[in-house]
Amino acid sequence: MIFIDINTAFYLSMKKVISIIMGGGRGTRLYPLTKSRCKPAVSLAGKYRLVDIPISNCINSGCNRIYLLTQFNTASLHKHIQQTYKFDPFDGGFVDILAAEQTDSGGNWYQGTADAVRKNMHHFEHSDGELYLILSGDQLYQMDFRKLIDQHKKSGADVTIAAKPMPLSAAPELGIMRVDDGLNITEFVEKPKSPEVIRGLVIGEKLKEGLKDRSRDYCLASMGIYVFSAKVLEETMSGSEIDFGKEIIPGLLGRKKLCAYIFDDYWEDIGTVGAFFEANLALVDDNPPFNFYNQSRVIYTHSRYLPGSKIFSSKLDRANVAEGCVIKSSSLKRCMIGIRSVIREGCELENVVMMGADVFESEFEKLAAAEKGLPKLGIGKNCRIKNAIIDKNARIGDNVELCPDGKASGWESGDLYVRDGVLIVTKNAVVPSGTVVKG
Repeated sequence: MIFIDINTAFYLSMKKVISIIMGGGRGTRLYPLTKSRCKPAVSLAGKYRLVDIPISNCINSGCNRIYLLTQFNTASLHKHIQQTYKFDPFDGGFVDILAAEQTDSGGNWYQGTADAVRKNMHHFEHSDGELYLILSGDQLYQMDFRKLIDQHKKSGADVTIAAKPMPLSAAPELGIMRVDDGLNITEFVEKPKSPEVIRGLVIGEKLKEGLKDRSRDYCLASMGIYVFSAKVLEETMSGSEIDFGKEIIPGLLGRKKLCAYIFDDYWEDIGTVGAFFEANLALVDDNPPFNFYNQSRVIYTHSRYLPGSKIFSSKLDRANVAEGCVIKSSSLKRCMIGIRSVIREGCELENVVMMGADVFESEFEKLAAAEKGLPKLGIGKNCRIKNAIIDKNARIGDNVELCPDGKASGWESGDLYVRDGVLIVTKNAVVPSGTVVKG
């Protein structure tokens, strides 16, 4: 007789989870950061990509059979995945990229989250008793999916939805659930606008008992994280609905057992330029809401084998500097500085997210750029930059001043944009010496 302990049994059960990460949206609200890449490929925290978050959460939870559904501007995302996620062949793990494709049954783009899953069902290798874990590719959070899966099994749910307690003021922008004391979902309202409807969705006192802060009222918002029993998802995919949040979930109410899994921790949907900017800068504060230093929940990314950064005669106040950077005689306040960034003498940066560069520029390449009248990669001398995102491979000349003050959201000029009160220098941008943009 063979005995398997509880931990081993649970580990084996997690191997039966198929994880599906949605990475196919256009990312229009993050434009121009998504001008030449898809949203999950956008740089995060100096050295990561947004997609590293859900993949790392999966790996840390023992879910290592991962499919990434992609569609628009996917080249950099595919390259990152292929360079980063290589599994032991004896463990059976993988991150498989499934791009929108032409088939005998059609060749349309994904019309929504459910449509993307439906068009790839034939790719998912599964067997009886398996579960599907469906995730977004553009959220910042750390979750142990083992707890989510465990609750799903114990409750006997057909679908479990991760739910974040949110203040009532946030309800009009989210999908809100009414949940009873047994965590059963009894109503789902997409972006409710009526104050009376919102008040009716406030969670009860029993559910509030488990929250960190019980001093105010909350509603439960869908995080776009779903666990489906295999049979239920396959049955659901036989229809024509195109979106999980707007159609699939409301359509299952009353027909299937839907439960909520309450996640009372940091979670940020990186859907807009403003949200992306603030989430990055929050990481340099004294007590950042997201912990990249937790060794039990490692966030994985591409190993680049870069040298340490060199900083000369500079003042740094709440700055995160990634590998391979060179900073000379400058002042940085509340800045996130990405890999291979170069900041030359006399610069002042405040509230800046700088994504860095894909390569180090050789002396020959610097001379070739100069012959074309281009500044060197990075930031030139004596620049003043505030409240800005500098995308990868930007060339900013000397004596440049950049600040979004006085510019309306939607303002554009060449390689410079203003969105959500943030000035953006686009990827591969050239900003000539002496350029001044400020209110």
